[in-house]
Amino acid sequence: MPAHKEGRGTGASAKLNTFDVTSLVVGSIIGADVYIATAIGARLVGPSSLLAWILAGAMAMVIALSFSYCVMILPKVGGPYAYVKDVAGPFPGFLVGWSLLLAEWFSLAVFPVAFTQYFVGLDPAIDNLGKVLLKGLFIAIILVTNLVGIKAAGRVNDVLTIAKLSPLVLIVLGGLAFVTLQPGRFVSNSLPFFTGDLAAFGQALVLIFWAYAGFELSTLPTDEVIEPRKTIPRAIVTGMMIVIGFYFITNFVVIGSVGGSALGGSTSPLIDAARATFSSPALLTSVIALVVGVGALLSITGADESGTVGTSRLAYAMSIDGLLPHVFSRKQKRFHTPYLGLTILCVTAYIASLLGGLSDLINSAVFLLAFVYFATCFATIFLERKHPRISSDLRGKIAIPVTVMIFSVVLMGLVSPRLIGISLVLLAIGIPVYAFFSPQKELVELKDAFLSADAISRRAYVQGQRFLAYPLRLIKRFRQRRSAT
Repeated sequence: MPAHKEGRGTGASAKLNTFDVTSLVVGSIIGADVYIATAIGARLVGPSSLLAWILAGAMAMVIALSFSYCVMILPKVGGPYAYVKDVAGPFPGFLVGWSLLLAEWFSLAVFPVAFTQYFVGLDPAIDNLGKVLLKGLFIAIILVTNLVGIKAAGRVNDVLTIAKLSPLVLIVLGGLAFVTLQPGRFVSNSLPFFTGDLAAFGQALVLIFWAYAGFELSTLPTDEVIEPRKTIPRAIVTGMMIVIGFYFITNFVVIGSVGGSALGGSTSPLIDAARATFSSPALLTSVIALVVGVGALLSITGADESGTVGTSRLAYAMSIDGLLPHVFSRKQKRFHTPYLGLTILCVTAYIASLLGGLSDLINSAVFLLAFVYFATCFATIFLERKHPRISSDLRGKIAIPVTVMIFSVVLMGLVSPRLIGISLVLLAIGIPVYAFFSPQKELVELKDAFLSADAISRRAYVQGQRFLAYPLRLIKRFRQRRSAT
């Protein structure tokens, strides 16, 4: 369905209901993370990583609810740095925005590593030089796509989304059949259930939590939502339950079919799951493994493309707010894309992908995200005092931000001291950037255009179409057609 029929893209008065906001929650979180994070937890604690998926999801749900609390008190687009800036001023707001930008940048560097691992899963003969070139090609595709601003037609997007989801459907259905037909093997693959200590479980929790991140870039002003004080919390809980269920079922069947010990050494877990589940005949196994591998490559590419859009949008928003150099908001005349900012993000992310492994990149991203969560929730307490009339009916819910602050400290404490040091150094680099290079002057015209109702509606529509959110959108269309007839 065209964007102008589902929102305010052309000035329509329609607002987002619970179903729409649920799609936004699901679309902002689930991408290719399941292809990446599935084996990480099993490597550390075996099948008990399933518990970490549930715990990390519950933590992410509470954090998302806290963010909704912020947006109801201060209905601004801009997310964490906008809230902290309102409470504490431009520099603290900059530090939070810079931390969020670094966290998203680390996440961008994860995907070329994951892409290369799945490519090698299909072609094990690729050497180290080939891996470096593959990462470079991957980043080049992401950069060119974002620079040109290519938007595929609706039907092409539908085909690509189905191509990305189909392998996961195959894995889940095949895994459930495997559980039914070979329960003994499934049980043996799930034992021993816990293979690591408490410290390893903490490490697994940090790495798995990364798969739930994404909602921090998806805040919408409350005037875009019908009855926001009811709709937003309800949609967050529903959306997060969908995400937790999806992640749990996928990991459940992958662990049961491959086994915790085998997953520990896997770099392409879903390809291994396909081979284990569809073990005969050989031709069918090869075909399904290829389908899953191609789906993984498409998903990872799409996730990084979408992530690059979100990260460049954050840099753009900070630039027009006067918190980053204007180079991040300078647009190419023909395609109207922030070409210099995109180039800086992609080139540096490529360098990071060469220097760091998956675990290090994800740990650094989670540490910086946890810092953002802590600062945002701390600001929430003061937001409530600064806007008492607006937040009067939300009092009593302050326990949610306080709980998130505790969660944030726990997540930061679980990261290794070496990676904490690296993250803090990168965070400190932002100080001279702000002091000497940022104009500290808003670009009013660009800011007005960025925060217009049409721009917000377009961003919400695109996010509501991503990955697992796409089937939800199909359900909505089907219901609309049935009610129309």
